[in-house]
Amino acid sequence: MFDGMQRRVASMWFPRLASDRALRLRPVDGAFVLTLKQNNANRIYCLNAQAEQQGLHQGMAFSDARAFCPEVKSRPANLNGDAQFLHVLRRWATRYCPWVGLEGKDGLVLDITGAAHLFGGEAIMLSDMRQRLSRAGLSARIGLADTRGAAWALAHYGEGLAKPGRGLEALGGLPIMALRLEEKTAVALQRLGLRTVADLAGTPRAPLTRRFGPDLMMRLDQALGHQAEQITPLAEPPHYGVRMTLPDPIGLYDDVMAGTARLLATLCAKLKAQETGARRLCLTLRRVDQEAQVVELRLARPLRDPDRILPLFERGVANVDAGFGIDQMRLEATQVETLPAHQVSAVTTCRKDQLEDLISRLGTRIGLENIQRFLPADSHIPERSFIIAPAAYSEPEGSWVALRPRPLRLFPPEPIAGMDTRPPRNFRWRRMALSTARATGPERITPEWWLEDDNWRSGVRDYWKVDTRQGRRLWLYYTPQRPGWFVHGEFA
Repeated sequence: MFDGMQRRVASMWFPRLASDRALRLRPVDGAFVLTLKQNNANRIYCLNAQAEQQGLHQGMAFSDARAFCPEVKSRPANLNGDAQFLHVLRRWATRYCPWVGLEGKDGLVLDITGAAHLFGGEAIMLSDMRQRLSRAGLSARIGLADTRGAAWALAHYGEGLAKPGRGLEALGGLPIMALRLEEKTAVALQRLGLRTVADLAGTPRAPLTRRFGPDLMMRLDQALGHQAEQITPLAEPPHYGVRMTLPDPIGLYDDVMAGTARLLATLCAKLKAQETGARRLCLTLRRVDQEAQVVELRLARPLRDPDRILPLFERGVANVDAGFGIDQMRLEATQVETLPAHQVSAVTTCRKDQLEDLISRLGTRIGLENIQRFLPADSHIPERSFIIAPAAYSEPEGSWVALRPRPLRLFPPEPIAGMDTRPPRNFRWRRMALSTARATGPERITPEWWLEDDNWRSGVRDYWKVDTRQGRRLWLYYTPQRPGWFVHGEFA
């Protein structure tokens, strides 16, 4: 890439990336750790400097940590949040050079060849990196050398700057683990008396290759520059936004919808090329007075069909105040999800699409979270045999399995008079006098002892399906432990 120029690589290591990110969001004083459940035990995943000073370390059981340091504060780790934060840091690091890649889950690697002079030299560049990261509340260790392996070794075990062409001189005194070896290989080398990189470099290669395989010498050659190691920068994520600048301002509803249709066709083509669909769209209409009107659309399912999306904008566009006219339109998919291409057959039905479009239309009025559906749950307790979930973020899957029919309506148990173990012949319920015509049962349901539920503290229940002469079909139960009758539901 840079012919005739010495390659230079910088490695950034964030030893406390997770805890630093958590403390940036909610600062605390004193010892702090993040915990992660591993092998049925809560263990320390990451910790700050104060916790290390108290004798805590990564991988330590959290119960032991509380014994060592009772005042330690903790939070659960968020691995997805840490990964996203590392991507944010990668994008920030492109201010120093365009070639920035990830180094594991807590580091970055930068190919700064030909870029250091823009900052006044390598030492000044590294100093600028440290100062900016320190101001952001991040602990970082940085190494710079001719190769990726040497820069990684300096960041993790030396933290410094290796002069060009003097890799072995800078790495010679570092421990053997600085070559990114497996722990068992490093332990075996130390037992042979090879404790530093210089020891390994001065040992005949053939016996070591026969015993440990070619990977050992490959890591040494990569660190010393005898074998190339590429840096692959991450591609920038696709941007799903389109814009249109109008020569003359518009303000009529039909004109705005026509412009939206043109933007939507271009945006959906981008989404199709990436096999993604939009879940949230934002239409920004800039007026000639520089004020902006925003129409946001949230969809029940990821979509990239302009003919289905365009009608959903009608209500929002109709409420836009165009003022003296709109001279710029911008449409952006602010939230996207994968939507792979699927085979279309002659028996494909559009009923599901119609339901999703209806949910989206209603969601623009009352909010997608307020449109809910019932889903089956794995429990024999009537109140727990279902869950309520937003229809836009769930699929209608599964089915209710019951040996006996269940009522469509359930309500909190309502007591009625009756002391016998069979349903009462005559009883009053909700100010109505009812008499039993036919009773089917009993069906005994026992409580789930492993869950806390005050409504089931009375013990087992014997359920009966009761058809009354007045036309009511009720679901009654009797509690043997505390004799009493209750109405729990009503059949259709």
